[in-house]
Amino acid sequence: MKKKIFFWGPFLDNKVATVKAIKNSVYSINNYSKIFEGYIIDAVGEWSNLNLKDKKKLNFISTKINIIEKLPKFSFLKSRLSYWIIFFRCFFPLKNLIKKEKPEYIIIHLIVSLPLILFILFNFNTKLCLRISGFPKLNFFRKLLWKISSNKICKVMCPTNATVEYLKSKKIFKDDIFCLEDPVLQIRTIPQKKFDKSLDPKFVKNSIILIGRLTKQKNFELFINAFSKIVKKYPKLKANILGDGELKEDLKKLIDIIGLSKNIILLGHKENVFKYLFNSKIFILTSLWEDPGFVLVEAATLNRLIISSNCKNGPEEFLNHGKGGLIFESNSVNSLVNSIEIALKLNQTNIHEMILWSKKKTKKYLIYNHYKKIEKILNNEN
Repeated sequence: MKKKIFFWGPFLDNKVATVKAIKNSVYSINNYSKIFEGYIIDAVGEWSNLNLKDKKKLNFISTKINIIEKLPKFSFLKSRLSYWIIFFRCFFPLKNLIKKEKPEYIIIHLIVSLPLILFILFNFNTKLCLRISGFPKLNFFRKLLWKISSNKICKVMCPTNATVEYLKSKKIFKDDIFCLEDPVLQIRTIPQKKFDKSLDPKFVKNSIILIGRLTKQKNFELFINAFSKIVKKYPKLKANILGDGELKEDLKKLIDIIGLSKNIILLGHKENVFKYLFNSKIFILTSLWEDPGFVLVEAATLNRLIISSNCKNGPEEFLNHGKGGLIFESNSVNSLVNSIEIALKLNQTNIHEMILWSKKKTKKYLIYNHYKKIEKILNNEN
């Protein structure tokens, strides 16, 4: 009989990359592993409300609380209120679920304070694993909670080696901190996705592309300000931004005020980003923090020239400190302008070399390779 692994990661917005990471982790384990069977905990009905195409390889186990539609969303204060509601509504249902089902492991991704406090207060036969998503901001509460619960955590998994070293330097956890790259790519599905010709009619081919939620983290305002300087030299240059979020109206106003409505096209959220990346020339990542970001891996897979901020903590590592793409100073308009100008002047040989470097890194992000690495980590193999 296979050992059960439960995955905990309640969410309000299904466009968050962590949702895809959880789904792909479970798919990877259930499709390939002969040792483990993965289950996603449906905390408040967030998973049962998703329209998933590959449910055959996914197992769900429910707390029987379906309140996702009633929870306040789409602003900082509303989401924080919802997290507290999830915490209190799921406290005893999650405790009872772990006690009853006795999974070998529970891997926690989002709203981790609840399972951490449960493991501090109660004894379970289940082993607790903390999965770090993105660069961790160590505020007082998070650092304190991690410190108190560190003896209950058997494994800490980070998406980059840089984050592993960062956490080791903070000496919060034991030595069981591992790099586990996110399961981003399912190779057999990519050809169909990238050759899909049903593009948004507003999309401009062979131009610059940015992809991500329209939030503070993604820092699209920086790109808009930088692009206003670039178009003075290259007035015909266009850029497409794919994504949705709470800053949509603010970004739209900024584009109009600067006079870039004909040069920057906001296309909204797109389920299939591969076909847009495939038909673009340059991919730009302006994030304030990433580790390293799903779309960065996807852009490299489709042989796009990449320009990325040197934000903490993954892009520089993924791009091999500039060998796999152009890197600019995080949150610097002038540095981004300079990188875009360099990219536009690069010869094909240099572009090809950068693309090859970044493409090599994408192998670590294959769904197939993910299960092998997670098995090694859980089985204490080097």
